[in-house]
Order: sequence, then C-alpha cells, then structure tokens
Amino acid sequence: MPAYPYQFQSRNVRLEFLRLLPISLFVVAFGAAFGLAAIQKGLSPLEAILMSTTVFAGASQFAAVDMWGAQVSVLPMMAVVFAINSRHLLMGASLYPMLKDVPTGRRYGLLLLLTDANWAVSAQDYQNGRRNLEVILGGGLVLWLAWIAGTALGVYFGGLLQNPKALGLDMVLGCFLFAMALGGKKSPRVLVAWLVAGVASLAAWKWLPPNMHVVVGALAGGVIGLFWLEPKPQEKQPEAEGDHGH
Repeated sequence: MPAYPYQFQSRNVRLEFLRLLPISLFVVAFGAAFGLAAIQKGLSPLEAILMSTTVFAGASQFAAVDMWGAQVSVLPMMAVVFAINSRHLLMGASLYPMLKDVPTGRRYGLLLLLTDANWAVSAQDYQNGRRNLEVILGGGLVLWLAWIAGTALGVYFGGLLQNPKALGLDMVLGCFLFAMALGGKKSPRVLVAWLVAGVASLAAWKWLPPNMHVVVGALAGGVIGLFWLEPKPQEKQPEAEGDHGH
C-alpha cells in the first residue's frame, strides 16, 4: 500500500462515531458497574469519574479498584494493570503501517482512544485495503464518553444495574470481536493463525498467570503471520523490444 500523509476526514470521524454508537450502550452498562464498585471500595464520586476520564481502561480499572484499600500495594497493582493492558503493545504495533504517516504528537494522542472494538474495525478495514484511522478517533470518542457516562450512572444510580453479567452483557464485546474476525480474510494463512492463537490462548489461560492468555494468543498468531508470508502478486513483465517476428 503506498505511503502518503494521512489526512483525517471530519465526515468520516462522525460516521465512525455513529458506527460504534450501538456497542457504546454495552460500555455504559459496564461503566455503571465500575462506578458502583468504585464507590463500594471507598472512592468518592469525583475520584471514580476522574479515573474513568483519565485512565479509560475498563478491565484494568476493575482490577485496580479490586486491589484498593487503606493500604494500597502499588507495585503489584502496576504489574496487574500492565499485564491486562499489554495487549495494547501488539494492537498499536499492528496499526503502525497507518500510524507512521501521522505526526508523532497526533499519533500518540490518537492511541489514547484505542480500544479492542475500534482497533478490530480498523484492522479489518486495513486487511480489506482501506486505511481507516477515523474509527480510532470517532469510535474511540463515543466509547470514551459512554464509559464516563456509565461511571457517573453507577456512582449515583448503581443499584439499578449491579450485575451486567446477569443480563449477558459481558458477551457483547466478545461477540462483536468475533464478528469482526469472521468478516475479515479467510485464507489458509489467516485461518491457521487464528487456530494457533486460539489454542495457545486457551493453554495460557489454563496454565499461566491471569490475563497472560491475551498476549500469548496474540504472539502465537503473530508468529504464524511472520513466517507464513503472503505471496506477492506477480508483476507482468513487459515484452522486450524485437521479440515479435523472430
């Protein structure tokens, strides 16, 4: 794909905002559960909302709040949060072919809005030949706002939705990511990479420390992609002058 300076289209940012609006409803529900958990652990409403505004990392925030108390063990908390969020190292690296054409400051600002959902859409679009960073910006904004709104709801009205899992809402994002995977390319290379990643992830989930299965699965699938390269299309060689008539 030829390199050229990436130009963000404001219209596309708005469209991607609306594109991920349905999934943001699920984010509101889990934001409410986080807000309730934060209050129960002793955070003030302002602290809980500020945490969601500045951190914007659902699973990591739940883990940090779970370890919260009068005596906070900072180093173990940092280790747990890093393990949960380490997948972002791989997600960011996979977007590099597009991000390299974005100025450095804007690039890292954009990654603050990176989530599993908008990354999956952007990665699938890139596989299909479309460079789409607008979904990281527009989709990330709607998910960020939904997370903050959900936290505020949980802080003040948490009793209305104490257990989103009881409604099956914990499956929404997983189903969304699975649908993104099914919508991508289905070549033997991709299918083998998914199979290896799935097996490695299940093995890591069973035998390794918590949250390591995400990174192990991603690395295992990446190794397949590294060594099983897609064949480059053959370029038609022009006929040499004088070949005709001999």
